[in-house]
Amino acid sequence: MKQRIAILGSTGSIGLNTLEVIRKLGNRFEITAITADTSIDLLEKQAEEFAPEFIVVRNKENAKELRNRIGGKVKVLEGEEGLVELTKSADYDILVSSLVGFAGLVPTIEGIKRGKRIALANKETLVAAGEIVTRLAEEYGAEIIPVDSEHSAIFQCLVGEDKNTIEKLIITASGGPFFRKSHEELKSVTVEQALKHPNWNMGSKITIDSATMMNKGLEVIEAHWLFGLNKDKLDVVVHPQSIVHSMVEFIDGSIKAQLSLPDMKIPIQYALTFPERLSNDFVNTNFPKLHKLSFYEPDPGKFKCLQLAFDAMEQGGMAPCILNAANEIAVEKFLNKELTFLQIPDLIEKTLNKIPNTFEVNLETVMEYDSRTRETAKNLI
Repeated sequence: MKQRIAILGSTGSIGLNTLEVIRKLGNRFEITAITADTSIDLLEKQAEEFAPEFIVVRNKENAKELRNRIGGKVKVLEGEEGLVELTKSADYDILVSSLVGFAGLVPTIEGIKRGKRIALANKETLVAAGEIVTRLAEEYGAEIIPVDSEHSAIFQCLVGEDKNTIEKLIITASGGPFFRKSHEELKSVTVEQALKHPNWNMGSKITIDSATMMNKGLEVIEAHWLFGLNKDKLDVVVHPQSIVHSMVEFIDGSIKAQLSLPDMKIPIQYALTFPERLSNDFVNTNFPKLHKLSFYEPDPGKFKCLQLAFDAMEQGGMAPCILNAANEIAVEKFLNKELTFLQIPDLIEKTLNKIPNTFEVNLETVMEYDSRTRETAKNLI
C-alpha cells in the first residue's frame, strides 16, 4: 500500500522539494493534505495534480477565495485551527512539518500524539519546546526523522552506532554570504545582499538566519534534543562549499561524515523512506571537480547570534523559546527595513535580558512566553 503524506507548508522550499521527491517515487506515496499561508495559485495547481483530501490556508480570506475556486472537490480548512484539525483528523502516515517558525509547533505535536512519523524540517519546534516534543514522541511512539541537511547527516552517520561512543557532533555551516566580511562591512549590509545565499535556495526567513548564523545556533539546540547530547559534545565549523553536511566524531578518533552536492531532496527522500535507500537522479557528486573542501572556526564576535543560541541552550528553561521568538521578530523587522543587520542580534540579546526565565516547561508556558517575547521585542524596537 502507498504511504499517505501530509505536508505542512507545501508551497515553500521544503514543500516543493518534497513534492518533487514524491513525483519521482509516485508508486510509493500519495498526498492526503497540503497547506499554505497565502500562495493559493500554487496551492490550487498542487491540488489539481495530487488530489489531496484536505487543504489548509492559514490566511482566512485566501481560504475563502480558494474554496470558491475549487468548489466542493477538496475540503478547505482555514487558520491555525485548520492546521490543528488536519493533523488531528486527516488520514496520513507521515507528516512533513515544514512550516516556517513557531507556527509549526502545535500541529506537529498533534501528529506526534497520533504516533506518526514526523519528517521534521521546522527547527523552531524543537528549539522552543524540545523537552515537550521529545517526551511526547517517546510517550506516543512517534518517529522524528530530521529533514535539515545537517541533522539528517548526523542521523545517517549514527545508524548502527552506540550513542555512548559519540565524542562530538560536528555541525557544518556554509557561513552564509558574509563569512569573509569584516564587522565594519556588516554595518552596511542590505536586505537584498542578505537574501543572496551562496549555496542554498531557501525561504527569506531561513536565508536571513543563515546570514546571521542564527540558523546554526538553532540547529545546535535542535541537535541537543534530537540526539540527547549536551553543549560539550556539540561543535560548529564553517564549511563554505556545503558538501560535508555534518560529521560525527567517535571516542576511537574515527569521524563519519555524510557528503553530497547541496540538494534538499536527498534528506527529504531519506526521511520519507528510512530505513531504505532508494535510487534517484538528484545529484552527481564528482570529487575531482570539487578540488578542495575547507573548514574554519566561526567568529562568535562577528556573528553574535551563534553565541546567543549556545548560551540559551546552556541556560535552559524558556531561554531557547525566548531566543526563537525574538529572532523571528528581529528577522521580520530587518526584512521590512526597520532594523539594520547588526541590530538583529542586539534586539535578541536585549529581549533575552528583559524577560525573566522560568524552568516550568509545559505547552501553556511555551505559548505564553512566545507571545510575551514577541510583544517585548516589538516594544524594545
